[in-house]
Amino acid sequence: MTCAKLTDSKQVKVTKENLILLQQKVTKLRSEGRYKETIENCYNLIENARELKDYKSILVAYINFGASYYCIGDIEAAFNSLSDHKEICEKYGDETDVLNSNNILFLLYDYNKDYINAKNTLKKSINLGEKLKKYNIVSNGYSNYSHVCMIEGNYTEALEMANIGLQMAKIHEPASEILEIRVKLNIAKALIGLKDLKNSRILIDEIINNKILESFIREKAECYDLQGNWYNKQKLYKKALESYSIAKNLVESYNDVYLLKSIQEQRCKICDEIGDIKLGYAVQKEYISLLNEISERELALTALKLEIKHNVAYIEKKANTDYLTGLYNRSYIETISNEWLKNAYKSNESILCIVFDIDGFKSFNDNYGHLFGDEVIKQVSKTCLEIIKETDLMGRFGGDEFVIILKDVSLENGENIANEILEAVRNLKVYKEDKYIEITISIGITDNLDATIIEFKDLFNLADIRLYKAKKNGKNRVCAIS
Repeated sequence: MTCAKLTDSKQVKVTKENLILLQQKVTKLRSEGRYKETIENCYNLIENARELKDYKSILVAYINFGASYYCIGDIEAAFNSLSDHKEICEKYGDETDVLNSNNILFLLYDYNKDYINAKNTLKKSINLGEKLKKYNIVSNGYSNYSHVCMIEGNYTEALEMANIGLQMAKIHEPASEILEIRVKLNIAKALIGLKDLKNSRILIDEIINNKILESFIREKAECYDLQGNWYNKQKLYKKALESYSIAKNLVESYNDVYLLKSIQEQRCKICDEIGDIKLGYAVQKEYISLLNEISERELALTALKLEIKHNVAYIEKKANTDYLTGLYNRSYIETISNEWLKNAYKSNESILCIVFDIDGFKSFNDNYGHLFGDEVIKQVSKTCLEIIKETDLMGRFGGDEFVIILKDVSLENGENIANEILEAVRNLKVYKEDKYIEITISIGITDNLDATIIEFKDLFNLADIRLYKAKKNGKNRVCAIS
């Protein structure tokens, strides 16, 4: 996810204070569920942070990218964001940054039902959390590990992991009763899975009677759902229905449609078991209505994903292009060229660099004004784009200097292309003050010296030396070196 700095003279000066405010903004937007705005502001944070080389801000942006993409169901984009986070984290991050990354990675693996990687990621989080003495994270790690074990049907290991999670919750400071309750819910689920209905019932009653649940509706709903499950196992269907109905009302208050779907499915089955046709019909209608709501919500998420992809494409294009010509900017050219050169080194491929500028460009600005100078730059850009291929790279390096990178082209063919560009610009005439102004350019060209050049700056410098020689020898010409 490359995001280069936009070279626009109107750009506001970036300060550390700006970055702190942007960090706070993206974190707040994500906590409010405004994922589209979070993603857009993350790009802004990265762009500004790169200018100041503030890698902590970049890491904050990528973590919020990953979490936001996960929340809208774009798992591929979320994985890509965390891959970028990992790359930067290895150079500039600390163990807390690694821990944050692992927490999001677990969610992604769990979503994809990749339980092997999910458990491996949790082990890393647990070990790192213990090292950093962040026992709330360690407790959540064991609780999540227990959750995965139950999905796999391994209730013995699930119980073992949840019990360790409870021990970790108890040593967390400051003490957190809700942290303990979250783990106890998994202990009770594991006990039910092991058919230990006596101890699971004692634990469920203990949790349900805890007054702290009045402040934590989600956990309260999960507890009544679990109680319904316990009654269901005992075939106490009327009591199970009562518990599921309480859970339903609680879930509706915070609108978790997927937990609600699971509860409604259980209520439908119980109505069949007890033969209550009237209630069964009412519950079935609620269930169908809920399915329609889920369908509409998923359609809305799909639309949101498409809108975000469109906006991101626009943001990336804007960040990678020159505002005047629409050509790639220096940062993007350098990034892509370095990739091409490294690959060319492995495959012994030719990479060509053409550098040119406009002869006497300063006089255009001095004699006819900067607007005319801008028009000359745009016309020269347009003319060159008509000659090179779509797969070639062309960028503006600032002022009247341009660079073109050609892949798998010999030096001889590159010279032919350069001469074609030279001739096309010679024939280009821009109208000003009742006359056509002639334009010429000087060009320097080099290849990557039998794939031995692996960095763009070295390739560019060689071509730039040739450009200087073309200028010295009278301008309006091509000078090449192999």
